[in-house]
This record gives sequence, C-alpha cells and structure tokens, in this order.
Amino acid sequence: MTDQELLQKLEQLRKLPHETEWVEFKEAKQNLDLRKLGRYVSALSNEANLKTQPCGWLVFGVRDDRSICGSKFRENPSDLDSLKHEIARETGGVTFLDIHVVQHPQGRVLMFQIPPAPQGLPVSFQGHWYGRDGESMVPLSLQELEWIRSQTQLEDWSAGICPDAGAGDLAPDAIAVARANFRAKNQSKPFAREIDAWSDEVFLDRARLTVGGRISRASLLLLGRPESTRFLTPAVAQITWRLQGEEQAYEHFGPPFLLTTSDLYSRIRNTLQKIDVLNRLVPLEVPKYEKWVLLEALHNAIAHQDYARSSRIIVTETTDRLRVESAGRFFEGQVSDYTLGEKTPQRYRNRFLADAMVNVNMIDTMGYGIRRMFLEQRKRFYPLPDFDLSDPDKVIVTIHGKVIDPSYTATLIQHQDLPLDTVILLDQVQKRRPIEREDARRLRRQKLVEGRYPNLFVAAHIASATGEKAQYIKNRAFDDAHYRQMIMEYLRKYQCASRQDVDALLLDKLSDILSDDQKRSKIHNLLHTLVRRKLIRNQGSRRFPSYVLAPPESSRE
Repeated sequence: MTDQELLQKLEQLRKLPHETEWVEFKEAKQNLDLRKLGRYVSALSNEANLKTQPCGWLVFGVRDDRSICGSKFRENPSDLDSLKHEIARETGGVTFLDIHVVQHPQGRVLMFQIPPAPQGLPVSFQGHWYGRDGESMVPLSLQELEWIRSQTQLEDWSAGICPDAGAGDLAPDAIAVARANFRAKNQSKPFAREIDAWSDEVFLDRARLTVGGRISRASLLLLGRPESTRFLTPAVAQITWRLQGEEQAYEHFGPPFLLTTSDLYSRIRNTLQKIDVLNRLVPLEVPKYEKWVLLEALHNAIAHQDYARSSRIIVTETTDRLRVESAGRFFEGQVSDYTLGEKTPQRYRNRFLADAMVNVNMIDTMGYGIRRMFLEQRKRFYPLPDFDLSDPDKVIVTIHGKVIDPSYTATLIQHQDLPLDTVILLDQVQKRRPIEREDARRLRRQKLVEGRYPNLFVAAHIASATGEKAQYIKNRAFDDAHYRQMIMEYLRKYQCASRQDVDALLLDKLSDILSDDQKRSKIHNLLHTLVRRKLIRNQGSRRFPSYVLAPPESSRE
C-alpha cells in the first residue's frame, strides 16, 4: 500500500463499529508484552476466519475511543522486522502478512496485518486458542473451534444418497410443481420445449434433485412423501409452527417442503393493516406480512439448516411478528455483507440442496435474497427484518408485522428515495438500538432525527405529519434550564421538597426516550447543578434530602 492508501485504510478501520472482533486498537505508547501480542494474533486470525474477512488488524498508537495517540513500539526497523519470526515460533508458523508504519499527522501508527486462520486449522499461541467476544479477548469457544476444524470437511449432507429409497417415495404432486417451477425458471433456455416430454427420472436428474436416478436426501426434503423421513434419520426433517399469545396453537410440517411451506404460510394470520398517510384521507392498507418475505426466510432456513444437529426449524407467530429459527450458525460472512454489499457466497452448508432449491425456484444463491427482504419491507414502509446471530448454534430471523414507530413509517412514505443504508440506521433508531456517533450526525444533518445522542428519535416534522404530535412532545427533551426553573418554582410555592417530591414533579415530564434509571440520574444532575450554583441547598441528610431555596445573598447564576 502507498502512504495515502494506508492512511485511508486506517480511517476505514477507525470508523468500524466498536464490537468488530477482527480489529483491535491499542495505545502501546512504549511497549506491549510479547505474550499478549501473540494472543491477539491468535484471536484476530481466528476471528478473521470466522467472519470471512481477508485479514485481521492489530493497530498500535490508537486509543479505545479511536483517537490517535502515537506509538514508539520498536522504533528500530530491524527490531520490528524480527517480530514476525518471534510470533511465528509460538503460533506454528502463522505470523503477520505485513507490518505497516503509518506517519499520521497526530503520531506514528503501526498496523499489523494478520492472515485469517487457514481453513480447518485454528491458530493457537503457546498451545492455547484465542478469540474475541466484542472487544474482549477470550478463549476460543468450543463451537467456534469445531467450526474452524470442520471447514475442511468436503461432505455435503444434503447430497447423500438414500440407497433404500426409490422413486415411489417421492410425492407425484410435488414432482409436478417442481417441474412447472423448473420450466418457468428456464423458459428462455434452448431445452425449455423438451421439459414436458422428459420422464420423471430425466427431469429429477436435470433439476439436480437426484444423482443418476438415485434418491438424494435433498430430493426427500423437497419432494418426499411424509413417511419418507425414515430414510433421513437421525436428521429431523420437520418445521414446527407455533402460535403464541391469547390464542395458542401448533402444527408440525414435514416433506415435501416444496408444498408444505405454502401450507404453513396459510396458517399465519396475515390480516390487513391500516397506515395513515400524509395528505391522504383514506389510510393505506397493506397485509401484515409480505408473502415473498416470509417464504424467503423459511426457504433459507431449509437450505441452510445444519441437519446434522438433529434439530427442527421453528416458526413462532405472535401478534406483531414472526420468528424463524434454524440450527447452525450464519454460514458465510455477515448480514451487512448481503444487505449493503454485493457479496456472492462462495460456500454453502448444503450445496446440493441449495442448487436443487434454485432449480425449482425456491431460493436465490447469488446472495440477493436477504437484500430483497430488506427492500420489500422498506417498500411497505415496515420495520426491517432482524437477524439474531448471537448464538453460534442457530440463526433467528424476525419479520415484523406491525408499525413500531409511526414517525419512521412516515419518513419512508415521504422520502422514498432514501438509500438503504440510511433506512437501516433509521430502523435501528426506531428500535432504540445504538448507532455510531458519526451516523447520528449524518441523520441529524439530513433532519431525520432529533434528541441527544444516543437517545435519538425521528424528527418533529415527521412526527406531526402522522398525527403523533403528542408522542413527539413526550419524546422531545426540554432544555435543562426549563426543568431547573420548575424545581425553583416548586420551592417558591411549597418552601421545601424531598427527593420523592422532585421525582413526582419531573419524572413524567422528562423525555420518554429515557429509561427510568436515566430519568432519575438526570434529576440528580439537575439538583446538583442548582446546589452548586447556590440557588438551593439540602437541609436534610444525604440519604433523606430536603431541598429549600438558598438565601438570596449566597446565590449566583
């Protein structure tokens, strides 16, 4: 890299979210213990593998808040060069791809470029494997260790042949639907006119559902008769739908999944919802759920389920959302790679099954399915899907079926040209989730949010457009001087006030964005400011305060 490219790369890394496991910033103004440095190499290398990153980065001369402080670590170039060999001796040969010295205007910065752990070979330091949990260095979990070790396994469970199964174990109606979908998908191909003349055996082979007429596990999942699941034991070929809330119900669905996913969809209560639209007398009516979005989430769960875990797929329906839970970690990359980037997955957990599902028009393996789910929800002015990857043993996808914040919905209606990355940030704001300070500044410059960071909410003109003026006033924080004046007026009228009196005066008037603890902390700060300015004093105890106005001669503004 050139000096300019290195500076640009440094700025890119500094802008990454703080919980990025494959990047670590250290002050290291003078030195850093070699053992600690080696542990970071192990952790960042393993995390780069798990997050499918081209490399990990260890950066010296940068504080935790990402500001530059400069580092004098091994200023002698020969000492720095010897570090590669010192680390390699303790990691089994893994060391830095390169060590970049960046002469930043605010100080010298070292950027250690660390290779991802080789496929199937986790990187250890002095015999121990390390990883990251947010910004903390921890021992590599057993699940992550086994995940890396299993990467060299070439066996595709879904491609396995069931020797005792035959053509009679496939459902004729499922084969007919598969053939129609295959024809529709390939209508522009030269062989399109021949599809109807193919025998079932030829069609199943051409659609890559069978192998030389032999029945694969993939074909039983998609086209098998319900009783054919016996050939898949101990794997569980089952989707369980659960209804939770005032009404409770459940039902199990098995093969052929090509048909039964539609049966499951028919159980879901997909009522029409009304959305008030600015300058429109009649509310906009949309289904609670977009059928394509639900089926995409469900079909992805079937395609990427880790069937070796002998676990079922669970679909949980509540009054305002649907949750699809499948076994096995997110297989490659991160969700943002598919929503904002143009990532095409290189690997699949069940490649044979995924190919078959593409051929019968159930999924898209180009990586566009997740992005389209986000775009479809945005088009409907609804909250975006949530992907919970916190448990390494499963993936949970939540599809919202209700407006969370009418102001967010009004924003999407009024500004239908907003870039998807902006919509994603607004979605995080409406769900009361933290966003980076720079992202908050960008939204504020666009007049899309208000409030004090990190307690943001949608801007006032959006709220008023949806008839949510009262909620906006509750969310909006008044100036602190206003609240201090209320306390002073109270004391002028009633002479004294306990902390409970002040809480009763202000708690319901503070912004609804704040939690109860944050509101009480704010009241404490308001009282402390008045005492420090000698406008009021506490004539009670620290534990049981009693506030009164201070004598005029002792007060000062």
